[in-house]
Amino acid sequence: MTADAPSTRDSFRRLQPISTPGPVSTLPDRVWTEEDWDRIRRGYRARDMDQKWNVFAEGDLLFMHRSWTGRGIYEVSFAPVTGGGRRIVSAVVESDPERYRRTGDAYDCLMMELIISAIVLGEPAAELHDRFRELHAATPGGNDLPAAAAKHSALGPRSDS
Repeated sequence: MTADAPSTRDSFRRLQPISTPGPVSTLPDRVWTEEDWDRIRRGYRARDMDQKWNVFAEGDLLFMHRSWTGRGIYEVSFAPVTGGGRRIVSAVVESDPERYRRTGDAYDCLMMELIISAIVLGEPAAELHDRFRELHAATPGGNDLPAAAAKHSALGPRSDS
């Protein structure tokens, strides 16, 4: 696969679909430009062990899988917006606690946007990182693990680009 080749389902050796899909009721408000959407559709493939996500699109559906396990965590549907761009219109998350420990819709909403913005698009996403730290601190037990370690565990190093 060349650097310019899009990631597809066939780009990954072991993918596991979401076993117990649960709706995410809180969705990002962001409208991604058509240029962003072209880049998002190309997906993202983890290059080493520290990178946590593999992402690919099929039509208007974006799939986000953990890179080590291949487990599907998020499936996100995009739709065109009047005036241009695309927005997330629905999403599901893995709800089996043996496969993914959900924290809540606010966390999942933030994670979906962080994966797309910071990892797939490689944006600095400083405001999203700040929100992650705030949400982490407000989570029961959030002070047991420093926010930077939690963010690295959830997102990997590319999120700090």
